[in-house]
Amino acid sequence: MTAPTPRVLMLHGINHNMFGRRDPRQYGTTTLDEINAQLQALAHSLGAELQAFQTNHEGEMVERIHQAYFDGVDAVLINAGAWTHYSYGIRDALAILTCPIVELHMSNIHAREPFRHHSVFADIVQGQIAGFGVDSYLLALRTGLGHARARQAEGMGGAATAVARALTPAL
Repeated sequence: MTAPTPRVLMLHGINHNMFGRRDPRQYGTTTLDEINAQLQALAHSLGAELQAFQTNHEGEMVERIHQAYFDGVDAVLINAGAWTHYSYGIRDALAILTCPIVELHMSNIHAREPFRHHSVFADIVQGQIAGFGVDSYLLALRTGLGHARARQAEGMGGAATAVARALTPAL
């Protein structure tokens, strides 16, 4: 029997729609559309389905994370931008997920301003990848997908979890 195609959700945070224009020294000149195209190509080559979502509104990010829970996605990648350092609302939404979560950043947040050194997500994510530019996204996809496939092999895949949730009556 063939394993189901893993589904990965890429969450892009605040100001990421300005990649390619915003602070090229930190973030380079690659646009968000170009990053998503590279992610899509890599996901396809790895036999996975990837959906990308970007918002500048914290509540929309939380709602999308909630939807990921109900959809039973197999892995979540998140570059929350500045929200990484203070959004307990996004952190609490991420904590609901049962799939691997990989936090990523294009710049090395530990070599920047002191307020960027702390991630409120650190204790709930599988791990953090930072400082490799666009490669941070590609490394995160490989990592998240690897952990998702390991969970699928153990019988803890997101799709099965989603079916169980759908069959459970709301309280």
